[in-house]
Amino acid sequence: MSSQEPPQVAGISLSGNEPYTIGADENLRLCQSIGAVPDPDGRAHPIFYYIATQAGMGKTVAGLCAACDFDVEDGPMMGTSKVNFFKPMLTGQPYFVTGQILGLVRKASRKLGVMDIVEYELHLEHPDGSRVLTTSNTWILPRRNLA
Repeated sequence: MSSQEPPQVAGISLSGNEPYTIGADENLRLCQSIGAVPDPDGRAHPIFYYIATQAGMGKTVAGLCAACDFDVEDGPMMGTSKVNFFKPMLTGQPYFVTGQILGLVRKASRKLGVMDIVEYELHLEHPDGSRVLTTSNTWILPRRNLA
């Protein structure tokens, strides 16, 4: 890769191999930490859209950064996160995460200098493949080593 060309990452799979289950205790602790009351019907707190998809995807944060030719020690930053819910997330229910990197754009910033913005999409699904939610996220990868 030349210093001015961003890595070509569109299409890299982020699908996980193992199910992720939101534990009732985990949901209770999260709700207690933010002063929320857990749903008595077993619905997980909505923030689990991000926790479950990140934890259940097929790459760690460091692995996603490495796929973008970026060292996680250089400090990736969360850009945006959007979610569309189709069904409620439930505690005790195993889910699978599917998804991929959509693209990476290199930009110049007055504050950060050269940076890459990587966009990826993840889906939380029941084992039968029915979709619970879709989230689209961007991370900002500051390229301090590029002028």
